Amino acid sequence: MEILTFNIATCHGVTNLRWKLVDKSSNSCKSKVPTGTKAQVLCARVDHRSESLRFSNINKLFLGNPDQGEGSKSINAPEGLKVVDSKVLSGEYDSYVIHRDEDVENISGSGESTTKVLIPGLPNESRGECGAPINSCFWEWKPKLNVHYEKAGYQNVKSPPVLFLPGFGVGSFHYANQLKDLGREYRVWAIDFLGQGMSLPVENPTTLLKEGDILEEKNSIWGFGEETEPWANELVYSMDLWRDQVSHFIEEVIGEPVYIVGNSLGGYVALYFAASNPHLVKGVTLLNATPFWGFLPNPIRSPALARLFPWSGTFPLPASVRKLIELLWQKISDPKSIAEILKQVYADHSTNVDQVFSRILEITQHPAAAASFASIMFAPQGQLSFEECLMRCKMNNLPICLMYGKEDPWVKPIWGLKVKRQVPEAPYYEISPAGHCPHDEVPEVVNYLLRGWINNIESHGSNVLPLLDDSQSIRYDISKDLEFTRGGSRKLVKVRFFGSGFSIWNWINSSVKSQLGKLEIKS
Repeated sequence: MEILTFNIATCHGVTNLRWKLVDKSSNSCKSKVPTGTKAQVLCARVDHRSESLRFSNINKLFLGNPDQGEGSKSINAPEGLKVVDSKVLSGEYDSYVIHRDEDVENISGSGESTTKVLIPGLPNESRGECGAPINSCFWEWKPKLNVHYEKAGYQNVKSPPVLFLPGFGVGSFHYANQLKDLGREYRVWAIDFLGQGMSLPVENPTTLLKEGDILEEKNSIWGFGEETEPWANELVYSMDLWRDQVSHFIEEVIGEPVYIVGNSLGGYVALYFAASNPHLVKGVTLLNATPFWGFLPNPIRSPALARLFPWSGTFPLPASVRKLIELLWQKISDPKSIAEILKQVYADHSTNVDQVFSRILEITQHPAAAASFASIMFAPQGQLSFEECLMRCKMNNLPICLMYGKEDPWVKPIWGLKVKRQVPEAPYYEISPAGHCPHDEVPEVVNYLLRGWINNIESHGSNVLPLLDDSQSIRYDISKDLEFTRGGSRKLVKVRFFGSGFSIWNWINSSVKSQLGKLEIKS
């Protein structure tokens, strides 16, 4: 196997690529692949403070001549939108982009006894604190299906590996704060699911319409052709596909069992994968994991019921579905819609979401994005429900950690508490203020908790869980204020730990008292 590496340098919106072919034994982006596999890995150093790698370049990497990689251009931003220094600057869009407010006030005021804990912030390069360098790579899992992932800390050969799985509509870029921080001591990977992020296909999965056809302009939308290409036969972006993708990635690229962390959809996939492959998992962390996914019945679990549905996410899209998807995609991919969704899921509107906004917008411009979205939405459910996955993990004694943003408008706290009720021994950390993506909204807190949880498992319990003073405290509920520095200012986040003696009734009672306490303070 050969590894192809390149460096990225950007200047005035142009991305210049320098190519170099190296032996697989090189330390530059080395991957662990068993003898006999045909996986190919394409890697690049990525600086998340500068412009990201554009899809137009990715197509040239796979379809063009590597020797002609010099001076390829990036996709132009939509009219009216300009990206400068990782900030979304807008004219007409300025009214809906999340703005940075003043520091969040101390939300502790419920009358509960809390303790303030000072935790480390993210690496501050202005003070000489270097984060781990991040490498952007491609792994050829199957013909025409190249999986994009990012990695950091691969030189930490004696440290445990950690794999992050993203939520719906985003990719590995959503874990930049984990890679550059945790990569200083662990080996860390973040993967893009097939059909999302930069793991979109490099070719049209369907045959193009005949030249001269009056609908030829639709060829710009991949997946709307008349016949399926052989490599895309029976392809559907489903839970089962992602479970298998993660399994093969760990076996062929990482090469050993991992701690797996998933947010939202990624949390369900992490649990699904762990339930099916316990031998490849050291522990599972759920970050506001969605407890359900998919609307159509699984053909293996319910074959008779599945036959009632004529289409389940395969290519090409049926003619009856194309018009609907075009109209829906036009709405979903609109910059205003993207910004509104981010505004919903981030509880702290002082959070800088410019990079996330621009990367999501960039993904929507890929010609395969609309049909991939349709395939995901019409894909069947997984063979195992979320609850069944959870029970299998419990039966296999897999360590589970729960971290949930309290202000999540989609996966409400009650869903996380239901998980806690099924696995009472799992530590549960409720973070506030934080929404659906706590790892990006308060990465300092999530990284701190994740470090402590991994250290607790690796030490076989010798190191107590984060926020606990001793192992005996594990049965009790504890609230602590975590303080850290960000951008030269102090930030304060409240974290509540639920021990094994957790009771939903106690939680409801405590929540009511907390709200009454806040009302008393306001009055």
